[in-house]
Amino acid sequence: MLSSFGRAFLTPDLRGKLLFTLAIMALFRLGSHVPTPGIDYSLVQTCQANGAGTNSLLGLTNMFSGGALLQLSIFALGIMPYITASIIVQLLTVVIPHFERLKQEGSAGQAKMTQYTRYLTIGLAVLQSTTLISFARNPHQLFGGTPAQCPTVMTSESLGTVALMVLTLTAGTGLVMWLGETITEKGIGNGMSLLIFTAIAAGFPGSLWAIKDRGWDKFAMVLLLGLVILTIVVFVEQCQRRVPVQYAKRMVGRRMYGGTSTYIPLKLNMANVIPIIFASSILMLPMMVAQFQTPNDGSRPPAWVEWVSRHLQMSTDPVYVIVYFALIVFFAFFYTSITFDPDDVADSMKRYGGFVPGVRAGRPTAQYLRYVLNRITAPGALYLGILALIPLYAFDRLGAIGDFPFGGASLLIVVGVGLQTVKQIESKLQQHEYEGFLR
Repeated sequence: MLSSFGRAFLTPDLRGKLLFTLAIMALFRLGSHVPTPGIDYSLVQTCQANGAGTNSLLGLTNMFSGGALLQLSIFALGIMPYITASIIVQLLTVVIPHFERLKQEGSAGQAKMTQYTRYLTIGLAVLQSTTLISFARNPHQLFGGTPAQCPTVMTSESLGTVALMVLTLTAGTGLVMWLGETITEKGIGNGMSLLIFTAIAAGFPGSLWAIKDRGWDKFAMVLLLGLVILTIVVFVEQCQRRVPVQYAKRMVGRRMYGGTSTYIPLKLNMANVIPIIFASSILMLPMMVAQFQTPNDGSRPPAWVEWVSRHLQMSTDPVYVIVYFALIVFFAFFYTSITFDPDDVADSMKRYGGFVPGVRAGRPTAQYLRYVLNRITAPGALYLGILALIPLYAFDRLGAIGDFPFGGASLLIVVGVGLQTVKQIESKLQQHEYEGFLR
């Protein structure tokens, strides 16, 4: 990997793209530290110091924003509105015929779906910024602790200030979306993925430093376990089941086409990190409703609120662990079935004269692909569930829970984006070498 980056920096065209990408990533990190108008940054620091810790409801969003959420910066929402909008638009292709037709129209339809994603991102940014400001008006819900420890972080709660904060946070989301698309167009790699990678990687030094403060023995043990988990994740993410496909020979005019052999690559973890995001979002809803239903006058909350706070608030509670694991497994199968349709693949193969050796074309091919897909998705779903539970439960014994960066969604994204970027750099290097040879 390091040799690929070294060779890329020796190539003028790729060096310019890499420097441009690094500059955009640095700009993204800079915006994560610029406070939103109407927020007193010194009060935010006080609340972070006096609070009981990060609110588990917002832990995933805070991770994707690189800590900008709890700093209430202009990039506090980060890339989460765009991720949510992309997932919604992708799911709509299954239930709405118009979106399904757009998906089949090629590049023109994809451009239209991208435009819908942008509009939906802005709408979700307005909604999420309003929710974040409602938390900021009661900052103890955001930072933890008691109202006495964190009474306020806003300089004013007037309508004009709130409207300015909503506008700023929404504009920040739009700017982050533009930065990601700019990297994709003029830099190297997928821009949105690289911004998420930047946000997550920025939290690694602080997490490791927090573990180091608890003792060098725990730090060494956690680091060793992290390297082992990282190796396993890299190996599993590269695993794939290659279904062989043979294309029959056919005459078109005076030319013969087909007769080639290829394969359909089915990854062990086709859903990637999406099931973890879905499961975390589902578990977030009852906790958020319960938090708003908790009385502020110190009176006893309803029985269901107490049950939710007792079992779903603590990430090491057996009920939370079981529900979280079950949701991840369910969404792994659900999302894989949406993104890979065996019937469409079988029809496309039949249309161009392709077939799986030993399997008849058409419906038998679709059944065979569905059978193979279910068999490899089962261990992939179990792998996702176990990986997501690592930072929640396994490292609780080491006192590193909440600080361990090598687990769950963070590690999957870092490994996936890293492998994808390196492959793109290598492909561009090969293209450059071929062009130089042809000259």
